[in-house]
Amino acid sequence: MSASDSQGMLRALELARDAAAGGDVPVGAVVLDPSGRILAEGRNTREQTHDPTGHAEIVALRAAAAAAGSWNLEGHTLVVTLEPCVMCAGAILQARIGRVVFGAWDDKAGAAGSMYDVLRDRRLPYRAEVVGGLLEEAASDLLRDFFEARR
Repeated sequence: MSASDSQGMLRALELARDAAAGGDVPVGAVVLDPSGRILAEGRNTREQTHDPTGHAEIVALRAAAAAAGSWNLEGHTLVVTLEPCVMCAGAILQARIGRVVFGAWDDKAGAAGSMYDVLRDRRLPYRAEVVGGLLEEAASDLLRDFFEARR
């Protein structure tokens, strides 16, 4: 992992806190360009926008494609606080993201090695490198605190 991965995760954690403050599940994501600079960011917005695709990864990918002027984000890295779900993993592969770094594992819906391993499935025409567990405790704590407050 690089210094830009860590900086990206710190920003993603800030975005996750913003999502929680707005009533959304605390997940944040950033897209790093090939040089490691933050190109775009996103956070969960499902409650705010009433959009079922309002996951942090999707929001960040849309912003990155707009900023890059292309849907093809080959060479870019997605940094996200929670292991991507199946929907997000599909979008990541469609965008040709080459590397995914995440914080907390999602044993219930994760698609980067927990429940499924969509991002590295050799049957698919494109795969991504996966690095899990970066600042895992901080990311897990945000999620746990959010859901405990709702019970």
